[in-house]
Amino acid sequence: MGIIVQKFGGTSVGTVDRIQNVANRVIEEKNRGNDVVVVVSAMGKTTDQLVGMAKEITPSPDKREMDMLLTTGEQVTISLLAMALNSKGHPSVSFTGWQAGIKTEPVHGNARILDIDTGAIKSELDRGKIVIVAGFQGMTEDGSITTLGRGGSDTTAVALAAALKADKCDIYTDVTGVFTSDPRYIKNARKLYSVSYDEMLELANLGAGVLHPRAVEFAKNYGLPLEVRSSLEKEAGTLIEEEVKMEQNLVVRGVAFEDDITRVTILGLPNSLTGLSTIFSALAKNHINVDIIIQSMTEAQTTNLSFSIKNEDLTETVKVLEKHREQLNYDRIEWESGLAKVSIVGSGMISNPGVAAEMFEVLSANEIQVKMVSTSEIKVSAVIENSKMIDAVDALHNSFKLSVSAVKA
Repeated sequence: MGIIVQKFGGTSVGTVDRIQNVANRVIEEKNRGNDVVVVVSAMGKTTDQLVGMAKEITPSPDKREMDMLLTTGEQVTISLLAMALNSKGHPSVSFTGWQAGIKTEPVHGNARILDIDTGAIKSELDRGKIVIVAGFQGMTEDGSITTLGRGGSDTTAVALAAALKADKCDIYTDVTGVFTSDPRYIKNARKLYSVSYDEMLELANLGAGVLHPRAVEFAKNYGLPLEVRSSLEKEAGTLIEEEVKMEQNLVVRGVAFEDDITRVTILGLPNSLTGLSTIFSALAKNHINVDIIIQSMTEAQTTNLSFSIKNEDLTETVKVLEKHREQLNYDRIEWESGLAKVSIVGSGMISNPGVAAEMFEVLSANEIQVKMVSTSEIKVSAVIENSKMIDAVDALHNSFKLSVSAVKA
């Protein structure tokens, strides 16, 4: 007997009928002789609806109160699933994040898990019960309720699996696994049977919404096997592990993309040693994630600095920079929205020179202007116009032969 952690997303628990289906999937795992811990999200669009109600009251709701509001969504799901399991003759108990012992840093809206006291969960497992835990939430040391940010239920599930020393963590969703690109937009995208932690971490950070990046980090740090599977189709999913065992012929394993990108440029910065640290420390303190960074010297011996952020962070970014204008002594700030980022990812890029060149040749052939570039050992990202995003992804997906017909499994 082992411990299996299962996570079911909002679509998988979007209706009462789907909750009954989830209950049956949980029972199947229990009948295999395993202890089962289930992590669930809020039903369907519940979180979006709660956010909408808050915005009707005030355009800038207090972050603490938003956490109080949003955590109610998962509480509905855990209780309904526990009722479904109990009615089917399988004793179960539901826990909110804080009842499950999940302790976080004191940051509202995007907290990180610091520790998990698994005592309550283990006690119920020892009694033979199925334990259901609300994803996306925890509690600070002083008793404040926090949320883990979008996709935080994935993080809850993997963190619990690590803390419980589980044999495996299965992430159930509305797709059958991790695809070479988003199949909703790229029609010939296909499911991958295996992806490395590093590749999945890059894909998740670069816009692939199937897994939260923090969840992949937890799994990698603890060597925990993950499988992304469909909650509706009974077929094998995508296994995420240290080394890929299948499809090793793929140099590029996937093409990721995300829109709503803004490029911010600070013009006329003095060439001081402290300027960059001041800028990025101030942005970090305000929880603004900066992505691609480009620095260039001018003939006037000043520095121009460009970096990319999400559109939603633009107002706060400008506010932070203006607050430090006297200290930074720059000339002006410019920004360009309406941008997107497309990225190719694959561990095979390390030993195959020329991949980046092929990417830029493809973009050039399709008359797609590159505005910013970022690279690592296993990825190349380019910021382009948002209107060209899907065309770029489709062209890259075809060029690197990622479609079903072009790849030998």
